[in-house]
Amino acid sequence: MFSEFSPLEDKMFQVMDNEGNIVRPEYMPEVDGQRLVKAYKDMLFARTADLMAVSYQRQGRMYTYPPNYGQEAIAGAMAIVMRENDWLVPAFRELGAWLAKGASLKEIFLYFMGYEEGTVFRNAKNILPISVPIASQYQHAAGLGYSIKYKKEDSVVYAVVGDGGTSEGDFSEAINFAAVWEAPVVFLVQNNQYAISVPFRMQTRSVNIAVKAYAFGIPGLKVDGNDIFAMVKALQVAQEHARSGKGPVLIEAVTYRRGSHTTSDDPTKYRTKEEEDAMAKTDPLDRFRKYLVNQNLYDPSQEEELIAQYKKEVDRQFTEAENYPPYPLEDVFKYTYVELPDDLRQQQIEHEKFLKWKEALK
Repeated sequence: MFSEFSPLEDKMFQVMDNEGNIVRPEYMPEVDGQRLVKAYKDMLFARTADLMAVSYQRQGRMYTYPPNYGQEAIAGAMAIVMRENDWLVPAFRELGAWLAKGASLKEIFLYFMGYEEGTVFRNAKNILPISVPIASQYQHAAGLGYSIKYKKEDSVVYAVVGDGGTSEGDFSEAINFAAVWEAPVVFLVQNNQYAISVPFRMQTRSVNIAVKAYAFGIPGLKVDGNDIFAMVKALQVAQEHARSGKGPVLIEAVTYRRGSHTTSDDPTKYRTKEEEDAMAKTDPLDRFRKYLVNQNLYDPSQEEELIAQYKKEVDRQFTEAENYPPYPLEDVFKYTYVELPDDLRQQQIEHEKFLKWKEALK
């Protein structure tokens, strides 16, 4: 598959078209119908939660949030392929993957309310916390992969970054290290076409991201990231390659961020309505739903009721997070050093003064 869909020729691996038709049946992954329906419902739940999270933020009930709208098939495919003992090393836009690994919405909401405790993910096995510094998590993934190989464990690391992260030194350093040591890491790039406002055409002179794999001597594959079946098949092949001791794989998942970069961003400043309408036709949930309906696996008439149930559950978990005990101010400062440095001590004093002043205004 790596040779047939060569990144050097800018070929993109696709199994299903925008109308839900299977165009490459020979690459259709073997997943039973019941599991496919679950995958669709999980993606729908993630989208419902995502849209509601944006609404909560707009109401001033949560801090800055990075929407996942339009990128759900990538996490949906990871949920099918990842095993419990595999590692997930996320960036900050992996809502569906977090949930698939066992994180709760309540924890995720807590994190975006300012609680670092929100990424402890108590019931999620082998998952690292949310990483905001761009591409830094790739280094962690390479280290985990090296450890897995050294200990002869049967695990694979799934590391996720956006297209903007490929311009960071961490990206190249991590892949080079993993390639040299043949670490079992699947490096996954969510190419959603914009690194905040920087379009992909300005991010690199390479014809695509997957082609960068050749410089490190590892396989690379450019995949339709809005095609759930292409993503499942690509991840299956990648994890088999990595697990068999052949080293890492680089996958570029071509998708489109239909929402803003974060709730602090206004995408109308740098992209057109015409572009957004054109890319909406590639929507991962719409394509997946059409396939399931055509196969008589899903009744779309039930979707409105299903979304209503999801909204109740999302609101329940958000309410629990919103009523969480206040974050202790000292926790912001006291867990980095054995003894608090003078500059941090001064910052704490100044912030305490600010809070008292703010309280006095009420």
